[in-house]
Amino acid sequence: MACDAPIQVKKEVVSEHETEISTIKEEKKMSSTLVMQKAPEFSMEAYDAKSGHYTTVSSSDYEGKWHVVCFYPADFTFVCPTEIAAMNAKYDEFQAMGVDILAVSTDTKFSHKRFVETEPLLKDLKLTMGADGTKEVSRAFGVLLEDEGVALRGRFLINPEGVVVAQEVQAPSVGRNVNEFLRQVEAWQHATRTGEVCPAGWRPGKKTLPVNTDVEQMTGRVGDYITIEEILS
Repeated sequence: MACDAPIQVKKEVVSEHETEISTIKEEKKMSSTLVMQKAPEFSMEAYDAKSGHYTTVSSSDYEGKWHVVCFYPADFTFVCPTEIAAMNAKYDEFQAMGVDILAVSTDTKFSHKRFVETEPLLKDLKLTMGADGTKEVSRAFGVLLEDEGVALRGRFLINPEGVVVAQEVQAPSVGRNVNEFLRQVEAWQHATRTGEVCPAGWRPGKKTLPVNTDVEQMTGRVGDYITIEEILS
């Protein structure tokens, strides 16, 4: 019968140029950066360590605010509690700057509660911990390791307009620097407020680059405004 005959697939000749274009398109498709894009919307269960109660958390809770969504691989691991504790140690400084913090892993809210209760580093934790059990949030932010079912160390700074202005993604073995992140937040808030731009390593009180008023004079002459010694000081 005709339906028993093998299906003949028409072969198409693909030029080297077409193959190159296809490869480029695939590379662009695989790009996971969210910088300068609207942050993904989300809703999930959570554990509020400050109150000790279960809750729900969603992207709408952070509308009009600076906030950071900080993914980590898993509860009851080794590097993760050091990072969470470091963010918690700077909690009041972030709050003073109007920045909310949301920690997220693919663990359940029950796991989060037990983790906080048993890990000495997490004593007096004030953070809310999102429980991305469906893995949809980690996937939306591009940090999910599909085979393992856990998130990479992804940290996303989101401005009051809901746009991601900075992201940092690392493999699990090395923890992130909360002091450097705090510096970046200060720089982003200053740049947003003033229209100036911040050179490498900028901290409050150091020189900025006033391109909002002196762009023509500064073009190609940044060294007239700031020295490498000032940048590294």
